[in-house]
Amino acid sequence: MSGKLILVRHGETEGNVAKILDTTVPGLPLTERGVAQAKTFGSSLLAPPTALFSSAALRARQTAGYIEATTGVTSAVLDGVYEVQVGEMEGRSDAEAHEIFQRTYRAWHDGDLAQRPPGGESGHEVLARFLPAIENLRAEYLGGADAGDIVVVTHGAAMRLVTRSIAGVRPPFTTNNHLDNTDAIELAPRVDGGWECLRWGRFVPPFTYDVAPHADDPMG
Repeated sequence: MSGKLILVRHGETEGNVAKILDTTVPGLPLTERGVAQAKTFGSSLLAPPTALFSSAALRARQTAGYIEATTGVTSAVLDGVYEVQVGEMEGRSDAEAHEIFQRTYRAWHDGDLAQRPPGGESGHEVLARFLPAIENLRAEYLGGADAGDIVVVTHGAAMRLVTRSIAGVRPPFTTNNHLDNTDAIELAPRVDGGWECLRWGRFVPPFTYDVAPHADDPMG
């Protein structure tokens, strides 16, 4: 069986704890709990990945660094896989900012990718930078039957939208199912050029688990 692309959300930051919209690079560092989460994720892998990448954000690079220390696989920064950029709402944690972001984000999952938060990215722009990066990984690492897994440490909102786009997992599952820090989405390349989602956090197909939306960490 061919290897998988494993998108893993970074470990916890103080911004996550305080529900801050923290999207610009470099962003906030990991908390002590976030460090422990990263170490646990690395030790939980059944085998070292073939390659290990992260976004340019500090929290993602730190998470990848602890996975590197556990697995022995050198990490590298991958362009284009940073978090959704929220523009003028950067640094805010108030209910209004959360509501604006979530309204925009739900619109993307419902097919209106042109929406954007004030001064931020549209869904089209997020996918335009993120999808080429993972397709390049597919071409380089996942072409053979004996390919190993690729781990990319990235961000909750971005990886959920990408999975919605390429693997056919649909809302309300994609909008309501929060990814906790160091939760992962596992994607397998299909022979037709598409992707199959094998795991979303603790869930496996079919992705029909019904959960109400909640106001936890808005980027999760």
